[in-house]
Amino acid sequence: MINVIASIRVKPGNVPAFLKAFKANVPNVLKEQGCIEYVPAVDVATGLPPQVLDANIVTILEKWESLDALLAHLKAPHMATYREAVRDLVAGPSSIKVLQEA
Repeated sequence: MINVIASIRVKPGNVPAFLKAFKANVPNVLKEQGCIEYVPAVDVATGLPPQVLDANIVTILEKWESLDALLAHLKAPHMATYREAVRDLVAGPSSIKVLQEA
């Protein structure tokens, strides 16, 4: 299994619009072969150190059956449409981690 943690920096004031576009694409992604989980998440204040809150970061939590499934996802036509829809909302990726169980 492949886990992806992708943090996306959204331009200030655009998180609601970004989430709307992202969530509209989730059903398409969940239909992809090998997709187990695909959800957006935002920071929640906990007071736990060393947490650093950032209201302009949306973190995408993904689970895929295989690396091949993840790579196919990146090439899916609906992902190109999604990237175009959010292009003006996104300031850029903050980080991406692609992980497998140890």
